Amino acid sequence: MNINLPNFNVKNLVKEAGSTISRVVQLTEEKLGTTERTEYDLHFQNLAERADVTKTWTEKIVRDTESVLIPNPQNRVEDFIFEKIEKSKPKRLSNLEHLALDMIEAGGDFGQDMPYGQALIKVGQAEQKVGQCEHDFIATSGICFTQPLRKFLDGEMKTISKERGILETKRLDLDACKNRVKKARSMLGQQSKDGISPEAVLEQAERDLRVAQAEFDRQSEITKLLLDGISTSQASHLRHLHAFIQTQVRYYKQCGDVMDQLQRDLAKMQPAKPRLRINSEDVDGPPSIVSAHSFDSDCDSNCTALALALDATSNDIEAGYTSIHIGQNKALTHLLEDFEIEFDTSAITTV
Repeated sequence: MNINLPNFNVKNLVKEAGSTISRVVQLTEEKLGTTERTEYDLHFQNLAERADVTKTWTEKIVRDTESVLIPNPQNRVEDFIFEKIEKSKPKRLSNLEHLALDMIEAGGDFGQDMPYGQALIKVGQAEQKVGQCEHDFIATSGICFTQPLRKFLDGEMKTISKERGILETKRLDLDACKNRVKKARSMLGQQSKDGISPEAVLEQAERDLRVAQAEFDRQSEITKLLLDGISTSQASHLRHLHAFIQTQVRYYKQCGDVMDQLQRDLAKMQPAKPRLRINSEDVDGPPSIVSAHSFDSDCDSNCTALALALDATSNDIEAGYTSIHIGQNKALTHLLEDFEIEFDTSAITTV
């Protein structure tokens, strides 16, 4: 029976294992402070710090924006899964739309010819329009803001993180080679071990150092170019932010227009009612009664003054009002009969 085994290059495996061990030793000694390490230049450190800050805040902004757009965390996870498997997200009704449907159904049960039923249906229809505006806002915000930022995190930032990891590996190899060169130089003049002269060991160590230095410099330039590109990315993010704000302004305007129209429609459905002002507070009143006023102390104590609206035909006392004097008990009796409800008579100012 023939078994096809993978073609392993034992020499490369041994070399990689040796490099890994060398890196671990170098990193351990750096942590313990027993060896020196190659420091990145100040410009590179600033670029790397800015990249870390950009990554951290972009991730937080994306999470917060998605929380605002879709408050339910379960729905966010569900949408994320559907997005990964490249399937359309499920259509859900928002809480506002559920309220709208219940209002419309309740208005139908209460009676479409009844004022309350008509108002419930009208409000429910308006809430449905607002709910649709909300769906459009969520979809547009995802396209113009959260998706581009998430694409930046999944693409450019992951590439930068990968290249920085490679650069750190090259740095560890470089520092390990530097330590081997130092060790080989310290052994010059000593007896050879394993048949290899100290000069040959130093020559090999210096050759490895030159290779490691070249690889480190090359990787450092690649990583710097990627880090410099974050400035261009932030300019793009600024455009996406402007687009998000424009979407938000349009959404709130649409909602405001729907609510303004609803308010006008409800006002047309509201029957006109006269108003009675008692102790500076407006309440529904009988026809033509607008306000109750107190006269000065010259008036008889058994009199009260009721101001009757005269459709702007009189200029007495106040514009559009005139006054008549009737007995206190008689005035209150007529007032309560017109209202057909009971009032606290002490609330009406008398003299």
